[in-house]
Amino acid sequence: MNIDPWIVGFAAVTVIGTIYMGFRSAGSAKTASDFFVAGRSVSVGWNSAAISGEYLSAASFMGVAGMVMSSGYDALWYPVCYACGYLFLLLFIAGPLRRFGAYTIPDFAEGRFDSPVFRRIAVCFVLFIGFFYTMPQMKGAGVTLAYIFPGLPYWVGVALVGAVITLNVALGGMKGITLVQAVQYWAKMFAISVPAFVLMGIYGSYGSHLKSNETRVEARSAIVGEAIPGANAMPEKFVRAELPAKAPQDEAWISPFGSLTTKPAKAAGLSDEEARPYSLLYTYSLIIALVCGTAGLPHILVRFYTNPDGVAAKRTTMWVMILIGVFYVFPPVFGVLGRNLLPELYEGVGAKGTDKIVLELPKLLNQKYGMLGSILSGITCAGAFAAFMSTFSGLLVSITGALAHDIYGRILRPNSTSEQRMKMFKVFAVICGFTAVLLGLTVEAFEINKLVGWAFAVAATSYFPLLFLATWWPGITMPGAATGMLVGGVFSLISVISTMIADQSPWATGLKTWYAAHPLARTLAEQPAIWGLPLAIVLMVVVSKVTRAKVPGDIRLKMLVLHAPEALGLKQEYIKEQEGMGH
Repeated sequence: MNIDPWIVGFAAVTVIGTIYMGFRSAGSAKTASDFFVAGRSVSVGWNSAAISGEYLSAASFMGVAGMVMSSGYDALWYPVCYACGYLFLLLFIAGPLRRFGAYTIPDFAEGRFDSPVFRRIAVCFVLFIGFFYTMPQMKGAGVTLAYIFPGLPYWVGVALVGAVITLNVALGGMKGITLVQAVQYWAKMFAISVPAFVLMGIYGSYGSHLKSNETRVEARSAIVGEAIPGANAMPEKFVRAELPAKAPQDEAWISPFGSLTTKPAKAAGLSDEEARPYSLLYTYSLIIALVCGTAGLPHILVRFYTNPDGVAAKRTTMWVMILIGVFYVFPPVFGVLGRNLLPELYEGVGAKGTDKIVLELPKLLNQKYGMLGSILSGITCAGAFAAFMSTFSGLLVSITGALAHDIYGRILRPNSTSEQRMKMFKVFAVICGFTAVLLGLTVEAFEINKLVGWAFAVAATSYFPLLFLATWWPGITMPGAATGMLVGGVFSLISVISTMIADQSPWATGLKTWYAAHPLARTLAEQPAIWGLPLAIVLMVVVSKVTRAKVPGDIRLKMLVLHAPEALGLKQEYIKEQEGMGH
């Protein structure tokens, strides 16, 4: 192996620092409230950084850059909509959700509808979405470890990161990971921005690289880009090598309807003009999935229960929009520079493809500036570790909380003590961590960002319509909410899995051929939010109208609790009886 000590060193510092902070924070996690909602005592500043650290996953740090490089302009919907989703949270969900005072989203589901049965349904979707979302984090872990240790099998990185995060979560739960995630946000911000500025200073700005692609389209000739002179270096020139056959050509790459959104239509052999309606459909569905999916992610929503009150939850959401918005300026820069400077990555697959462009670009500097490239590459590796470790931490807390609190503590053993539930939290953390590792081994060939987009689609068609209507419409009933959530979420999940099978399973050639001949069906299956979300909402409304007699008798009080200012003293803590009785 040709191992770079700088890269290994920075990565090791991140892992060791994560474990140290986890151990240190774990000592203060004494009660069930600490494990599930960090004692409801996290300040706006810490929670904003922690939510941002949790949200900025491997898809944000590595996947956005990789997808911009592989697909071009139409991949920019991902970072834009990732940030926009928090506007929905700010306006409609964050404050009311916190005022209800639960530990988990299934807590809210049962309390809002007075239905233990609905808790079971809600728990299932926490598991579906959570485990689906762990897969791209594991993919990021495998890619990064394979980059640091050339020749290392993909599965080793998945297993190592899975073990470290499982240990952290089992030790301290939500309180144990809050400090870690807040620090990791700033580590990721530093790791993505500093190398980007250095690379643009030496190889030319984002605009010059983008312009060179646009000019190639017009002139059909190679363009030599000018770099900005550095203080100690002469202006450097670059000439892009011939693009590999797998790379999208410049015309498609700079088009708003590029290789990402036109893939189903192109597989059917349609012309550019014929593909346009399918591309628009794909784009609108992707926007709905990402924006509404953000407001339906259980591991993000549970974070608002760690705020002291609803006002703090809304202020936290506003700051999260700012923090992640600034971050998303930088990943597309790596994607654009990578197309010109490292086009050979188009030929790679899995852990060797464009998903590792953020890690590979800084090493170009080694040729002229010695170890500068290794140092910058080490910094980006540290950021990549922070990305998938912080998000996986939050996912594991969300999944484990659903099993330990909702299934064990509220369904199987409702009279269990706080100590018993904390013990089960640790047991379930190990089980869920092992399961996530196994799932991560199956997705090496998929793009990180696309996997995350599918998880968002499932969240957008299940949890988002539930939370939106349950928070704002008094007339929704448990049968209506359950029907819409099950039909929208399950059908979306099935359609997404069908496209995964068609793309990767050798025994599914018939399904792949059928999808290739039916671009509309393929588009709607790969991006189901455009039909799954309206379907869920319509079913919730219609079934609720039919079963209006099942509206909770105290619905007016519940709506007051959700929306009245805290100053009126109506805020409730849904599980206060457990804390007060030691159960």
